[in-house]
Order: sequence, then C-alpha cells, then structure tokens
Amino acid sequence: MGIARLLAKGWLLFCLVAGGHALHLALEAGTPAVEAWLAIPVCVLLFAAMGLLFIGGFGVSGGLPGTPLRLWTKPHHFFPGFNEIVFLIFVAMSFVVQVVLAPLTLAIPAAQALERAVAFAIPGQLALVRALDACNMDGGRVFAAAFSWLLAAIYFASACSRLKLQAGLIRLEQGQKPEIIGPALRAFIFGAVAVAAIQFLVMGSVFPLLECRAYFDITGALLTGLAPLMTAYLVVAAMASLLASAPEA
Repeated sequence: MGIARLLAKGWLLFCLVAGGHALHLALEAGTPAVEAWLAIPVCVLLFAAMGLLFIGGFGVSGGLPGTPLRLWTKPHHFFPGFNEIVFLIFVAMSFVVQVVLAPLTLAIPAAQALERAVAFAIPGQLALVRALDACNMDGGRVFAAAFSWLLAAIYFASACSRLKLQAGLIRLEQGQKPEIIGPALRAFIFGAVAVAAIQFLVMGSVFPLLECRAYFDITGALLTGLAPLMTAYLVVAAMASLLASAPEA
C-alpha cells in the first residue's frame, strides 16, 4: 500500500472515531441532541477534508517524474483488503465496548480477569491503571483499554500470518507505480513511528505525562480505545514494508 493512501485511510478513521467520541461526550454532558448532531459532523468533515488535501498533495508529489496520471489512483485503491476489513471491524467493536459496555463491567469478574491479564502482559496497561488510580477515576476506561489491547493482539497475530502476501502486494504496486519513497524508506518511517508508539503506549510512557482532565475528554478516549489497535497496525505495516524491501526469494 502506498504511504499516501495509508495516511489518508488512517486520517479518515481517526477523524471518524474522534468525532464519535466527541458526539458521545457532548450528549453525556447534556448538549441537545440536535445541536450536537448539527455541529460535530461538520467539524469532522472539515478536519477530514483538510487532512486529505495535504495528504493528496503529498501523494501526487511522491510519484516519480514521468509516472502516468492514470497510475496515481485506481478504483481498487479505495477498497479495503482483508487486513483492513478486520481492522475496521475491531475498531468498531472497540468503540462500541468503550462507549456502551465498559461502564457496566466494573463489578464483573470476567472483565476484571481480562484487565489483570492484559496488565500482566502490557506494561502500559499497568501504567494506565496507576494513572487512573491517582486521578481517582475509572468508569470502565481500564476495561476498554484491556479489550482494545486484546483485539490488537488478535489482529497482529492474524495479520502476521499474511505478511508475505502483503509484502508481495507492496512489491507489485511499486513495480506498477514507482514512488520516491520505496519499501526500505517506508519500512524505516513506519518502524520509527511504531517504536515511538510502543514506547508511549505499550511501555506506558505517555500516561504519567497526562493530566487527569485528559482522561475525561477525547484524548483519553482515543488513547484507551483506538491507540492500541493503531499501534498493532503500524507494527504490521512496518514488518510488511521491511519484508518487501528484501530481495524476493
């Protein structure tokens, strides 16, 4: 997948999830439903369009000189692959659990067992628990993060089983539409961002830096819901690009 298309899809997903959380928080705060539905989607569309404008310019400029215009965008570029479909389903599941079910799981033993298991495997989950304890708040946020990490682990294991196929598709696209950013540089970029995400989220370095009020707003919602899945997606993308940069056996 071209890096511009990956950025465009990621930006759209980020805007949609952030807009969903903004709408949920506004309704919880007592904002009239009509007012919230009229204001927030407009803001989401404006932010999404602004980001796509910059990403589109980057994508056009990223092609090698002399590349035909017809190769820049094709209809199949807009359709998600299997990994992307699974990822979108998991993001939707994480959002529903975070918004609807997580606040109801505070006293359920199975939910607490999942939280402890994820905290044992993911240091960042334990850092989140400590940060929320220091702020004297939970409200289902710990379970929402644990469930998102569980989905991220499942997605990572599933996507890794198709790494060779994804790397082959990257090689094929690189042959059909050469880009200045080749698989090796793409793997370096994805890898650098993935390492930063692992340090901040998997190791939990970001949570002690946040003020308590951050966990009440969209920032906390995205960090506990979308961020674990995005980290897994970035790691898979980095691994696929790295494999595509190697000589084909």
